[in-house]
Amino acid sequence: MTDVPAAGRPKKTEKPHHAGHRDRLRQRFLDGGTAALADYEMLELLLFHTIPRRDTKPLAKRLCSQFGGYAGVLRADAKALVAAGLSENTAVMLRAVGDAAVRLAREEVLDRPVLASWDKLLAYLRAEMTRHDTERFRILFLDIKNRLIADEEQQRGTVNHTPVYPREVVRRALELSASAIIMVHNHPSGSPEPSRADIEMTREVREAASRLGVVLHDHIIVAKGGHASFKSMGLL
Repeated sequence: MTDVPAAGRPKKTEKPHHAGHRDRLRQRFLDGGTAALADYEMLELLLFHTIPRRDTKPLAKRLCSQFGGYAGVLRADAKALVAAGLSENTAVMLRAVGDAAVRLAREEVLDRPVLASWDKLLAYLRAEMTRHDTERFRILFLDIKNRLIADEEQQRGTVNHTPVYPREVVRRALELSASAIIMVHNHPSGSPEPSRADIEMTREVREAASRLGVVLHDHIIVAKGGHASFKSMGLL
């Protein structure tokens, strides 16, 4: 039997090097879940969907370094992601995944006694609040069984201050027939340490609320460096 000349053989199409890497990464994820992959590799999996013809490992590593990790990338503002060299399409996709994480965390505390699901509540608050680069003040309104009935952002401020008006806080609690509230705000600076203004405002809200039968369970400050609970610190 005569061999077919090399020139007459159909050429074998070879996958680019990064295509094989993508296949292996996907399989590791399918076999072992998130525990099998490093943070930058999880980011690679997402980038595969909007960057089909490029080795995304260097990009994923750079983004994790620039934004402080995988979670930091998912929390980043779309404009910041575009400024880091991503297309708007990729930035929107990453923001959507980040928002999905926040919504999933929120589902874990809805219609449940939040005081009995404290770890899940903190996970939700970290996911929601640490993605903002200015201060945000929100209130969790609870019914008589301490179930979450409303979660509302009340005010937006600057990088280190948010104006809070105790009468407005109490008025909204009464409108919702809330029996108790938990106040939450973020510190974009990275430290959850309460300021003197935070402490004074909290005492004013507690006093105004108690006069009308509304309990202030806690005031939580969330930051990238952790969280602070006024109740745990003996400030309530």
